[in-house]
Amino acid sequence: MPGLAEALAGLATRGEVMAYGDLARALALPNPGSIARLTAALEAMMIEDTATGRPMRAVLCRAKLNDLPAAGFFELATQLGRFDGQDPVGFVASERAALFNAASLR
Repeated sequence: MPGLAEALAGLATRGEVMAYGDLARALALPNPGSIARLTAALEAMMIEDTATGRPMRAVLCRAKLNDLPAAGFFELATQLGRFDGQDPVGFVASERAALFNAASLR
C-alpha cells in the first residue's frame, strides 16, 4: 500500500500511535472498505516484519476507543509466534518501545 511504510516510520520517529481510521484518512484510502484494505496491508507487514526479525510496525495502530491494536493484530501475532496471549498491554508496550528506539537511532 503506497505511503503506509512511510507513515508508520513517521509515527515511530515521533513516538506516536494513530487510530486505524485516522491512518486510513491520512493515506486517503477511499471508502467503503478503507479499514479492511488497511488491515490487510498491516497484516502483510506483520508477516514481513516477523520474517525479518523486526518489531511489528502494525503495533503503531490503535483502536478508536483505546490505546491497543484491534483483536486481529493479537490473533495474527499469536499465529506468527510473536505473542503468547498473555499481557497484551506489556506486549504492545515492548513492541512500540523497540520501534521508537530503532527510529531514534537513525
